[in-house]
Amino acid sequence: MYAIIETGGKQYKVQEGDVIYIEKLDGGEGESVTFDRVLAVTGNDGFVSGTPLVAGATVTGKVEKHGKGQKIIVYKYKAKKNYRRKQGHRQPYTKVTIEKIQA
Repeated sequence: MYAIIETGGKQYKVQEGDVIYIEKLDGGEGESVTFDRVLAVTGNDGFVSGTPLVAGATVTGKVEKHGKGQKIIVYKYKAKKNYRRKQGHRQPYTKVTIEKIQA
């Protein structure tokens, strides 16, 4: 059984027991989080696709930790104009373990 959920403007295919890294969520470590934006789900009834969401379907997960991703460097310059800007960025994320899919 798997589900396709939407969170943080992205879509994820998840199964029970999966560990996913998503855009940062509010809530402390060890807390439970519920994803109600379920786009599709499979199970004993076969594949069910929502229009756009599956009614009554939820996915429950547990927040494992919060962190920051690897640093990326943003470098802008204009040739022959002595214009240079260097900036770093680390995107915050939340590590979530999927516990239950209800359809």
